[in-house]
Amino acid sequence: MKLTGREKSSLILEGVITVILLILLDVAILGIIQDIIQTNPGVNSGIFMIKQSLKIGPMQAQIWSYQRIVIFFLVLINVWVVWWRLRRRYHLYQMNHIIGELHYIAQGHLDHRIPFRLKGSEQHVISSVNALVDSAVRSMNDERKIEKSKDELITNVSHDLRTPLTSIIGYLGLIEDKQYRNEEDILKYTHIAYRKAKQMKNLVEDLFEYTKVQQHGAPVNIMRVDLNQLLEQLTASFALEAEKRGIEISSKVIPNPLMIEADPEKLGRVFNNLVANAFKYGNGASYVRITAHQEGTNVIVTVANDGIPIPKKSLNHLFERFYRAEASRSRATGGTGLGLAIVKSIVNLHHGKVSVTSDEHETAFQVTLPLKQASDK
Repeated sequence: MKLTGREKSSLILEGVITVILLILLDVAILGIIQDIIQTNPGVNSGIFMIKQSLKIGPMQAQIWSYQRIVIFFLVLINVWVVWWRLRRRYHLYQMNHIIGELHYIAQGHLDHRIPFRLKGSEQHVISSVNALVDSAVRSMNDERKIEKSKDELITNVSHDLRTPLTSIIGYLGLIEDKQYRNEEDILKYTHIAYRKAKQMKNLVEDLFEYTKVQQHGAPVNIMRVDLNQLLEQLTASFALEAEKRGIEISSKVIPNPLMIEADPEKLGRVFNNLVANAFKYGNGASYVRITAHQEGTNVIVTVANDGIPIPKKSLNHLFERFYRAEASRSRATGGTGLGLAIVKSIVNLHHGKVSVTSDEHETAFQVTLPLKQASDK
């Protein structure tokens, strides 16, 4: 830290005044001691006897003089006092600089940090202030992201609800206004309204599930689950749809049985969403394969299909809520854009991770989960 010219001058003046005052004080002390010795014969005689006894050598040189001793100790005291006062004043200037930096930061310059380094407790103050500002900036940025995220959530939900709702009102309005030619038209309009209502229901359910798993401390009902049975049940539930689409769906678990600690309902939702995505967006796929195997203390579950690959630019955004690799196609298939965000949130609740790879041969979602869940205390 560099002192200003004014501070340096003040520090020099402080030292000069202190030295002058100490010299005056020393002169007074020496005068008082001299007066006491001269007016007290006993003290004067004692000092003389000590001086006589401390002569050495053939020349009987004196090695002791009370004036020299007094002056020596006074000089030591004077040096310490000057050093203490100058150091105290210097620390005061340091604190003034720190306070000035704090005022500058408090005026809204949150990108500024106290630049200088000091020794001792002052450096701890500087480090603490810089760390506090960094923490405050991070908190403000996180809060802005949360607010932006909330706004985006409301905007996306409003848009996705408004589209099917407009269709429902439109077709029911045609029936209400009797703008139909025959009963076949009525059935057509009500069927479209029904499909749009189911689309709205799916969005609301996905939104509810997403907000539930996103909440801090979301409840997780951990129990031992046979992963082979869970995946077999999942495969059976999609068998009819796979047959209609001409897709082979299968599951394989090694070893069998493979026990894992997890919330079976939430874990089922994870793999259900991944398989459903494979059917919706894996155009041209001939198979959907679910495989699971143990690797150390983890289990790795892969949901793969050989449909059209996902664009590379979309791979890093798939798990963001409301993200659609192809918005028009997703809306056509009734996608809410929340399925993979729910997958990621549930996997995070189980202290696992999820990733995706995609090329012209295969698209594979890989979920890594610990065999045993650490107890949260």
